[in-house]
Amino acid sequence: MSSRARSRFERLVDFDAGFIGSGDGMLAGVDEAGRGALAGPVVAAAVICRPHDDLLEVRDSKLISENRREFLFDLIKEKCLAYSVGIVGPEEIDRINILRATMIAMRQAILGLSVDPGIVLVDGRQLPETMIRAVAVIKGDGKSFSVAAASIIAKVTRDRMMRVSDAEYPGYGFVRNKGYGTKEHFEAIHSLGKADIHRKSFRTGQWG
Repeated sequence: MSSRARSRFERLVDFDAGFIGSGDGMLAGVDEAGRGALAGPVVAAAVICRPHDDLLEVRDSKLISENRREFLFDLIKEKCLAYSVGIVGPEEIDRINILRATMIAMRQAILGLSVDPGIVLVDGRQLPETMIRAVAVIKGDGKSFSVAAASIIAKVTRDRMMRVSDAEYPGYGFVRNKGYGTKEHFEAIHSLGKADIHRKSFRTGQWG
């Protein structure tokens, strides 16, 4: 592994250490995937994971190729102390709005952990309702090792769900776009209309 990767890893770990050293005990990182998609669920993950040399590649999931994310997904699950995911589907997103749906998914993920953390670092500006001390970290997946690990778990979990949905809803290209607003996806919506998996509350000028 390059010295650059090692330096990045140490920076992410040091960020978490600043909170762990405060006497709060176990630290969990929380992140979501799918908040900005036009179709499919929003998925949140919570991860409690001690630094390990096998996890030097862990960073913001958006900066990692799909194949490496899949590899790291399995590795994080193997090495972590606990992980959990929360999922809120498109119908519920339409009913309560995407922000509230994201907070619910994050809360589900935190409550699903088999180990109780003393503190939770949450990517973004908003915090889910929880009895555990929580800290919002803007762009946390690029600052915190634990949040970066959670970003990978959330992203791969959701991507796998959307690959299954590609077979259930052929023609929309979900295996490639994962429900996001690509040119291919917009053209499919114009041609085929909106499917049940689409978020009806998400309006753009390109929707039919």
